[in-house]
Amino acid sequence: MKFLYYLYQLFIALPLMLVSTILTAFVTSLGCLLGGGHFFGYYPAKVWGWFTIRLLLLPIKVRGHENIDKKTSYVFVANHQGAFDIFIILGFLGRNFKWMLKASLRHAPLIGRACYDAGYIFVDKSGPKAIKQTIDRARNILQGGTSLVVFPEGSRSWDGRMIAFKKGAFQLADQLQMPVVPLTITGSFDVYPRTHKGFVNFHPLTLTIHKPIPPKGEGPENMKATMDEAYDVIQKGLN
Repeated sequence: MKFLYYLYQLFIALPLMLVSTILTAFVTSLGCLLGGGHFFGYYPAKVWGWFTIRLLLLPIKVRGHENIDKKTSYVFVANHQGAFDIFIILGFLGRNFKWMLKASLRHAPLIGRACYDAGYIFVDKSGPKAIKQTIDRARNILQGGTSLVVFPEGSRSWDGRMIAFKKGAFQLADQLQMPVVPLTITGSFDVYPRTHKGFVNFHPLTLTIHKPIPPKGEGPENMKATMDEAYDVIQKGLN
């Protein structure tokens, strides 16, 4: 069965994934440039994420949609097990959101332009002025129920376990006084770990949406308390 699954990936899934990726980037950029940023900055990528998971026949279970309110903007923070975390969140979180990304990804061919046009937030840490501009851009974008998704570990896990969180997402949530929602992803490391270079492995996936952590007040101590709480909640979900 594994051999047949690999053949399916090679001759059916991979070509369709390439076509869908190019099409998604093109539709996103064109739609946003024509003035439909709220719709085209989210829904083409949502369909792309859902399509990729379904195309590869990966079973997925989503828990906790009832924990979030459609009219509230959140900072979602998730563990980062592997490349498929992106498809899981895009396709199954069920919320209009923007990613917080490394500034270097802005220059990725085709996809980087689509992400910029979609209103994703590229983090520029080159100086205080650049950091302020990042926060101001986030404040303008995160309105009317639009949320933000961040991988606070900063990169994919090497062994499936979480590493310490970086504080950028929590600083932003603190300054904007937005609730933080922890997300626990399981199974992604088994599907396609960071060191993997071959075919996708068949394995069930789970996305757990935990209850929001409301702002505790503004300041470094409150920010750290929120960061520690989010880490513990996600870790318990993994356990």
